[in-house]
Amino acid sequence: MGSVLASLGWRMWPTSRNTLLYVSPDELRGAEWILAANPFELGGLPVAWQLSARPHAASAMTEWNAYFTAGVPHEALTDLLVALNTRETPDVGFEGPERALTALSAQGWLRDVDRPRTTATDPGFSCTVSLELLPPLVQDADPHPDLVGWQAWAEPVFGAPYLWCASFSASVPHDLVAAFASSLASPVPVPRRTLPQCAEGRLSVVHCS
Repeated sequence: MGSVLASLGWRMWPTSRNTLLYVSPDELRGAEWILAANPFELGGLPVAWQLSARPHAASAMTEWNAYFTAGVPHEALTDLLVALNTRETPDVGFEGPERALTALSAQGWLRDVDRPRTTATDPGFSCTVSLELLPPLVQDADPHPDLVGWQAWAEPVFGAPYLWCASFSASVPHDLVAAFASSLASPVPVPRRTLPQCAEGRLSVVHCS
């Protein structure tokens, strides 16, 4: 992630909390590696990265935040960062939640029978993206209670520990979530050094010499 952010021209410096803070050239977008700061957890896994956006550089408060545990596919996180970096106004969105679900459906994901307007799952039923009540400690500029935001998680074996989790606060633009979701659902092969044991039999593996 750090190399991706550096290639986009984001500046980085360490903080007193032992985190690494990256800021975009216009100072409207931020990404912080917070794993070493003992952050809160999502699905029993510590959060590793936090993305944020603010309406103007002088604003002390972020408009929205997104959180990712270690293990989130780096391709999906990279595509999200590129989408965030190229967006003219990173803090507001004008499209509805259908944008994210359409991106998943286009890649063959299945909409939940009971919640077709809020939830989709991959055909192997190992990964889900859903519009849910925000978990504790997920911060958003909207002060209203009972907010919902996009949540994503991988659970190849039902009842087993999650492989990874992601949480988008309520004000994250839906088109940015769609960029993440589309990349997550893409069937294009990706390089991996190791494979999770609980995903055996669920992956198509191509060995490269």
